[in-house]
Amino acid sequence: MKSIISSLVILFAAITASFPALAEAEGTASPQYTYYTLAPDITTNYTTQGKKLGYLRLQVDLMVADPKLVKEVEHHAPLIRDAIISIIGQQPEARIKSLAGREEIRQACLSKVNELLITETNQKLVTELLFTKYLYQ
Repeated sequence: MKSIISSLVILFAAITASFPALAEAEGTASPQYTYYTLAPDITTNYTTQGKKLGYLRLQVDLMVADPKLVKEVEHHAPLIRDAIISIIGQQPEARIKSLAGREEIRQACLSKVNELLITETNQKLVTELLFTKYLYQ
């Protein structure tokens, strides 16, 4: 059993090591991902049941495929921040507090941000949008 596992590990290492060589042989360059953090953290309210006011504090990192595009993302940071705050403000408490809801919110934010950036720059700048800090009360 140990020999089968060690053989699989060696095979896996050989396969993963050959992928960069394949990309170079074909002449395609792999993207150089860069992250841009929206600063300061976003703190906003969300809809709750009853009279209590809920708030959410999150840190957002934007993954960009080309380091040259970070300046564009930085220039449009206020627009991105406003889109995220608008989406969060429309969410019910149950969605804010659930893991599945958090993922739905993240996907909605990514879609809206890319939609706005395509309108502004005629290109998709953000590859991924990540919530690296997510605190609610």
